[in-house]
Amino acid sequence: MKDTNAASLPGSVDISDASVRRRSLIAACSAHAVHDGLTDLIYVLLPIWQTQFSISYALVGLLRGSYSGTMAAFQLLASRMARRWGRERMLVGGTALAGVAYLIAGQAGGLAVLMIALVLGGLGASTQHPLASSLVTDAHQAGGGVKEALSQYNFAGDIGKTLIPGLVGLSLVVMSWQTSVTLMGLLGLAAAGLLWWLIPVRDERALAKAKKVKTSIGLGSRSGLRALLMTGTLDSAVRMGFLTFLPFLLKSKGAGTAGIGLALSLLFVGGAFGKLLCGYLGARIGMMKTVWITESATSLLIVAAVFLPLPGVMLMLPLLGLALNGTSSVLYGVVPELAEPGKHEHAFALFYTGTIAGGAAAPVVFGWLGDTAGISFALISLAVILLLTLPLSWQVQKGLRAAG
Repeated sequence: MKDTNAASLPGSVDISDASVRRRSLIAACSAHAVHDGLTDLIYVLLPIWQTQFSISYALVGLLRGSYSGTMAAFQLLASRMARRWGRERMLVGGTALAGVAYLIAGQAGGLAVLMIALVLGGLGASTQHPLASSLVTDAHQAGGGVKEALSQYNFAGDIGKTLIPGLVGLSLVVMSWQTSVTLMGLLGLAAAGLLWWLIPVRDERALAKAKKVKTSIGLGSRSGLRALLMTGTLDSAVRMGFLTFLPFLLKSKGAGTAGIGLALSLLFVGGAFGKLLCGYLGARIGMMKTVWITESATSLLIVAAVFLPLPGVMLMLPLLGLALNGTSSVLYGVVPELAEPGKHEHAFALFYTGTIAGGAAAPVVFGWLGDTAGISFALISLAVILLLTLPLSWQVQKGLRAAG
C-alpha cells in the first residue's frame, strides 16, 4: 500500500529525508532499467520483423529511428508538461504507455500497426531520461551525493539493457515473438505500478530550497558546449547505427536468434562496466585522453567485427561494449562544467536531445547505405566517422580550460 503520510499529503515530504532519497533513487533506477531494456529490445526483434514483413534495411532503420526519434523529439515537451501535470504522473504515465505500445506491437499483423506501436513507445520513453534524472538530482541535491546517485542511475540502465534483450532472446527459442513482446508490454505496465508506489510527492517549498544549492562554479563555455554536443551526437549516432546492424552482421556469420540475444547481452555487460571504468579513467587522465582511447578502440573493434568469424566476434563483444558505451559517461560528466551558471538543466536537455536525435537518424542513413553498398561497408563507414570525435574532444578540452 502506498504510504499516504510520506507520499500523498501536500507539503509532507522533506526533500532531504534519507527515505525519500532512497525511494527516489530506487524509482529512478527501476524506470531507467525498464525503459532502456525495452528500448534496446528492438535490436533483437529487428531481424525477426525484417523476415516477418519482408522489408529493406532502410525500413529496418526507419523502424528503429521511429522509436528513438520520437523519444528525442518529445523530451523537452515532457519536461514542460511535468511542471504542469506533475513529475510522478508523467513518469508513471510514460512507463505505462511504453507497456501499452509493446502490447500493441505483439498483436501487429502489418508494418503500419508496428510503426504506430513504436512511435507510441518512443512517446512513453521520452518521459524517462529528463524526469528520472531530475528526480534523482532533486532528491540528493540538499543532502549531497548527486554524482554518486546519478552514476547508480546510469548503471541501472545498462542492467536493463543486458537483462531484457538477453532474456527475450532466450525466450524466442520456446515461444513466438508475439508472445515475448506481449509479456514485455505487461512488464511495462507492472513497472508503472511500481513507480506509482515508489515515487514520493515532492514538497515544493523544500524542492525550491534544494534547487538553490549550487552544484558547480565557473563561467561556462558556449564553444566547448557546442563541441561537446557534436561529439556526443556523433558518438551516439555510431553507437545506435552499430547496434541496429550488429544483429544482421551476426546473422550473416551464422548466428541464430538466441545467439544474437547472447551477443547483445555480452555487449551490454561490457558497456555497463565501461561506464564505471571510463568515469574513473576520465577523473584520472582527463576527458580528452579518455575519449581518444575509447573512440579509437571502438573504431578499430568495429572494423575487426566485420572481418572476424563469429566466435571471434563473440569473444571481443564485451571489450567493444566497454569502449562503445564508456565514452558517453565521460561526456555526460563534463556538461555541468561547460554550462553557463543557472543553465545546467537547459544544457542537459540539449545534450540528451542532440545525442538521441543523432542515434535516431543514424539507423535510417546507414540503413540506406547498407541497402546500397552492403552492411559491411556501412559498418566500416561508421568506424571512420567516429574518428571525427577526436579533434572535437580537443575543442571540448579547450572549452573546459576557458570555463575553469
